[in-house]
Amino acid sequence: MQTRKHALISPAIGTSREVVSFHFGPTDRGRKVYIQAALHADEAPGLLVAHHLNSRLTSIEASGRLNAEVVLVPVANPIGLGQWLDHSHIGRFDLRSAENFNRHYPDVVDRVAAGVEGKFGRDEAKNAALIRRALVEAIRAHAVTTELASLRQTLFSLAADADVVLDLHCDSEALLHLYTGSPLWDRVEPLARYLGAHATLLETVSGDHPFDEACSRTWWLLRERFPDDAIPLGCVSVTVELRGTADVSSALADADADAIVAYLTQQGFIRGDIPPMPALIHDATPLAGSESVESPVSGVVDFRLSLGSYVQKGEEVAHVVDPITGHKTVLRATTDGVLYARESRRFIHSGMRICKIAGPVAFRIGNLLGAR
Repeated sequence: MQTRKHALISPAIGTSREVVSFHFGPTDRGRKVYIQAALHADEAPGLLVAHHLNSRLTSIEASGRLNAEVVLVPVANPIGLGQWLDHSHIGRFDLRSAENFNRHYPDVVDRVAAGVEGKFGRDEAKNAALIRRALVEAIRAHAVTTELASLRQTLFSLAADADVVLDLHCDSEALLHLYTGSPLWDRVEPLARYLGAHATLLETVSGDHPFDEACSRTWWLLRERFPDDAIPLGCVSVTVELRGTADVSSALADADADAIVAYLTQQGFIRGDIPPMPALIHDATPLAGSESVESPVSGVVDFRLSLGSYVQKGEEVAHVVDPITGHKTVLRATTDGVLYARESRRFIHSGMRICKIAGPVAFRIGNLLGAR
C-alpha cells in the first residue's frame, strides 16, 4: 500500500489542507477501483466503513489477490470536516461559497470528445484506455483558483480513470439505498444485493453534476456522440447511502465492508471464491419517481409509518402538530412506493422535505436532486 498526499489550494495565508489517498494492488492490469468516504463531511458512516476497508484491502493485497489498483480516500472532504458553527457540524455545504460539496463537478465531455475523435479503433479496451487518459488530462487542465475547486479537481482526477467508483454517503434517517446511472443498473444490481439496498434510484441526468454522475456520464454521452465506435460504459459509479447519520457501529461497518469486498470479488477485481448473492430486496426505480414529501407548515412531526414500509398513494405518512393551537396537518403520499428515508429532526419548518418514497413511475422533471 502506498500513501499519497494531495495539497489543496490554500484559502488564506497560514492555512493548508490535503487529501490523503491509499493505493493498493497492481497498477499494470489496466483496471482500477476508486472508493471515497464523507464527501459530505458530516456523514460519518462512510468514515468507519473506509477504516474497515483499509484493513481488508491491506490483507487482500498481502495475499496477492488484487487484480486491480484500488484507491481508497477515507476522508474525501477535509474542508467540510473542519466546518463547525455553534457546536453544529456543517459538512454538506462550503461555508465560503454556500455550494454543496457534491455538486458542480466539471463537465469535461466536450474537451474529451475533441481529444479522442477520429482516434478510435475496433478494440473496445484500447478505446477505453484512450478515453481514460483524455478524461484525466481534461480534468487536470481545468483551471482552479479556490480551495473548493481544487478539492473537486483532486477527487475527480483520482476517480476519472476508474472502472468502478463508490462514493460513500448517508442520509438523515434511512435504510441503505443507492443512486446510479440508468445504463449501469445491470452492473450495480449485484452491489445492491450484497449491501442489502432497499432502494436504487436511477437517472441519466439528475441535475447539478454530482460526483457519481460526473464520473460515469461522460461514457454514455460519448457513446451517443460516436455511435459507430466501440465505446464501453467504462465507469460504474454509484452513490452508496449508508443508512442514516447515527448508524455508525463496527457491526454495520464490518458488514458493509464485507459486502463491498464481495462485490469487487464478483466483478473480478479481487481473486477468490465469489460469495453467493442475496436476494434483491427491491428492484431499481427511477429517481424521477422518488417523492420527497414536503410539509406546508411548521410544527412537530409525528411519522405514522416506519422506514421500509410500502406506501400506497393517499396513505398518511406523517402528522405535523402545532403545539400552541393543537392543529394537526396530515401529510399523505402522492405515489406508491417504499419509504426509504426521512428527516431525523422532529421539529420542522414550513417547506421542509420530511421523507422520501421510491416509486416505480417517473413523474418529476428538471433538477431531480433537490436537497439530496
